[in-house]
Amino acid sequence: MKDAYLESDRDTPIFFVLFPGVDPTPAVEDMARRVGCTAANGKFTNISMGQGQETLAIQAVEKAAVDGGWVMLQNVHLMQDWLRILQRTLEQVAENGHKNFRCVISSEPPPLPDMKIIPERTLQRSIKVADEAPQDLKANLRRAFGLFSAERLESCAKSKEFKGLVFNLCFFHAVILGRKKFGSLGWSKVYSFNDGDLNISGNVLRNFLDKSSAVPYDDIRYIFGEIMYGGHITDAFDRRTTQTYLETLIVPEALMGMSLASNFKSPDPTKFDHAAYSKYIEEKTPAETPQMFGLHPNAEIRCLSAQAESLFASIQSVLGSAGGPQKGWRKEDILKATVSQLLAKMPHPFDLPSIKTRIRDFHPFVVVCLQEVERMNTLLSEVHASLEELEKGISGQLNMTEAMEQFSNALFAQRVPETWTKVSYLSNKTLAPWVADLLERVKQLESWTAELQLLPSLWIAGLFNPMSFLTAIMQVRARSDNLPLDDMCLRWSVSSIQNAKEVAAPPDAGVYIHGLLLEGAAWEDGKGTEGNIVEARPKELFCPLPVINVTAIPAKEFTWENMYECPVYITAQRGPSFICTANLRMDMDDKPERWILAGVAMLMAEE
Repeated sequence: MKDAYLESDRDTPIFFVLFPGVDPTPAVEDMARRVGCTAANGKFTNISMGQGQETLAIQAVEKAAVDGGWVMLQNVHLMQDWLRILQRTLEQVAENGHKNFRCVISSEPPPLPDMKIIPERTLQRSIKVADEAPQDLKANLRRAFGLFSAERLESCAKSKEFKGLVFNLCFFHAVILGRKKFGSLGWSKVYSFNDGDLNISGNVLRNFLDKSSAVPYDDIRYIFGEIMYGGHITDAFDRRTTQTYLETLIVPEALMGMSLASNFKSPDPTKFDHAAYSKYIEEKTPAETPQMFGLHPNAEIRCLSAQAESLFASIQSVLGSAGGPQKGWRKEDILKATVSQLLAKMPHPFDLPSIKTRIRDFHPFVVVCLQEVERMNTLLSEVHASLEELEKGISGQLNMTEAMEQFSNALFAQRVPETWTKVSYLSNKTLAPWVADLLERVKQLESWTAELQLLPSLWIAGLFNPMSFLTAIMQVRARSDNLPLDDMCLRWSVSSIQNAKEVAAPPDAGVYIHGLLLEGAAWEDGKGTEGNIVEARPKELFCPLPVINVTAIPAKEFTWENMYECPVYITAQRGPSFICTANLRMDMDDKPERWILAGVAMLMAEE
């Protein structure tokens, strides 16, 4: 920050590029304080930009330019239309402004390489600073511990407890930041954990220790997990992961040399000062592995594969439609062939009125079947209509509209068009696999509507709304026993049937479902309902699960003893595709924390 300040002047703003996990505010405030500009003396103004802040920001810039103060305008990427007004204001005040005037701007980078947020002239005049958070555990731990000076480390009345817990808190901070690189296996969503969270948590820890006769571990873990760091978290299972880390690290054993990773222990706080801790981090932190985060080694493969896919996607976005799949072919010829092939493959919508005439009883499963047919008809109708329209546009029978151009560009790039995804099921597949998947879904619906009877085993991943089918299981049992639906829950029992085609008839109780994958773990071979969740096999990122018997039982009869509460998602993206939770049996000596930190989940599709 000091170097950026020395290069800046009243005519040269300092521009920070924001990255997840990094907040430049403390560094800016510290530098401003060194030159005599603070909020207390009215010479430092910090404004987080948003709707309604435009006038306030301009007034602050004009005042600081006269008084020689500092103005920090954060998150200006939210105010793209207003940025040119800011640019003109900065140019005007720079001519006669105070020599000590400084303007600091922060903005997130654009989501795509070809997008522009900040006016080019503003960028050209600015000192650009990009402070991206380190990716490896050691660098994150070093950075985290660096926020605690020697004086601060010794500032607590309970010095031993404070130092021991601060080190484990820094390790926790480094771990949750490093976990991001494993994508959805690490966190279901992207969270902006930052240095401010750690700083405030350190202050809270010291206050608790100064005011308590005994260390209130439960209170500390709650404040950290639910408020300080938990305030960023919106996914219940991500919150569970955070709490599991805290229950492992913020414990009395932190003061007694507990193991944090292989050959890496929490130092004895009675023997370590600030310099010794820093040296320990530099010399003893082991090489980073997925196991240090509680993940399986397969997570590294997933991480590297995702990086490669991201690289290829970036290259494709830059190249655009410069190249086609068939060398020497024109785009129009490729589109003609694609449309023709798709129309030939695509089945027509179901005859829903005819199906309804065969219904004798609107059983919950029949209702689900009808709902699926209706949604499939909507999708098939849209697919046929859009393909036929594009076919006419290519042949010259219709003028090509902007919507048709976007549709054709998606087909040419082998992407599923947006008009299809709007009425479709959740999927991250490219065009060819998506079409193959759609045909399989139609095939299952044809079998289901033929007799309107429950299939021997249902491919649950082939439904638009899997949760409606699972709810129907509970409805059937609730009606049978004359119980409220809210009093029911589902019990999942993994059978020994590996191939769904071997299932001749539905089970006596509940239903059979198949098509689920286990990520982060595997299922014990050959044990069926007597099997357990076990460690993933090397290089097997997704373990196909056998046929599962899902039954509905009164919630009061269910127990989570020796069970892992496993989230079920539609896609490997997790987060927004969450469906429900399932119970997976564990070994008697196993603990759910192991699988929580490993990010174990059931998926309906591996893409």
